[in-house]
Amino acid sequence: MRLLFRVVAAIIFIVFFGFALKNTQEAVLSFFLDYELRAPLVLLLLGFFATGVVFGVLAMMPMVFRHRRDVSRYRKELSAMETEQANQILARVKAPHPDGVGL
Repeated sequence: MRLLFRVVAAIIFIVFFGFALKNTQEAVLSFFLDYELRAPLVLLLLGFFATGVVFGVLAMMPMVFRHRRDVSRYRKELSAMETEQANQILARVKAPHPDGVGL
């Protein structure tokens, strides 16, 4: 399975590397106030992809923190329930008598 994963990763890398080599022509990105950014097309695409990844991660952060808080609360509740169950089991077990004679 690991070998298959590495082969697929190598194929994807070769495809993207070939894409980068074929798209080296200069592209112009025009902004407001006559500001222009000139760069190879593949670098502009990489920049927009990286920006999208950053915004995606930032958008997920509140949900991740909420889930972590919920998991922490559930673990505390589970620990309290396990402690309570253990105490109930111990309360049901009769303590042995010192003289060895059960009453």
